[in-house]
Amino acid sequence: MSARPEKTLGVLGGMGPAACAEFLRILARDCPAENDSQHPRIIMLSDPDTPDRSDGLMGIGPDPLPVIRKNLLTLVEWGADVLAVPCNTAHYFIDRFRDELPVPLVHIVEATVEAAKELSRGNCSWLLATDGTQKSMIYPECAQRMQYHFLRPSREQQDKIQSCIRYVKAGDMKTAGDIMRGVVSELWRERDVPVTMGCTELPLAYGASGLPEERQVSSLKALSDKCISVLYGV
Repeated sequence: MSARPEKTLGVLGGMGPAACAEFLRILARDCPAENDSQHPRIIMLSDPDTPDRSDGLMGIGPDPLPVIRKNLLTLVEWGADVLAVPCNTAHYFIDRFRDELPVPLVHIVEATVEAAKELSRGNCSWLLATDGTQKSMIYPECAQRMQYHFLRPSREQQDKIQSCIRYVKAGDMKTAGDIMRGVVSELWRERDVPVTMGCTELPLAYGASGLPEERQVSSLKALSDKCISVLYGV
């Protein structure tokens, strides 16, 4: 039997809302709890007005850093002992002030690279992510520190992945799943290794694609698993 964790988890959501909802669903499903009272206390701040992270990183939109920083500090003021942000691209900005946060942050990129390294054959996988995350190099740099390697899609394939993300945000999972199936099938013809979903919308598209679940690394599940480990000490 698991006791309720002593620490309160603060979740910064809204980037996007469907991805955050899926993160909370996975967290509730996988927590080692036998009743309501053994689940962790969670404080959530969902702010869909946060400027687009990829646009900000690419220099074609406003900088989201001030809003992200303010919202994380608000969660701490509300009582969060541990922070989680189910948005990969946001971590490019979070890394610029992570050391200033008064409580620990469960880093989605670090958690996902660990999960990819555990799953992958040949010590590599395809990285599917936003344009911003790809440009930031946040995943390859983290992977290098962990002695891991990512393969990256072509420009044409990346454009399809970006459109897939937009369809998830618009709630059109069928189209997103169709695009995902086509892109991943192309990638597997080039190199038959798992695909790492370095964007929190993409696991939803993969789930709608009909592709084998065991061939993907979901950044949402990786973040959930790491949060459970931190909260329950398992």
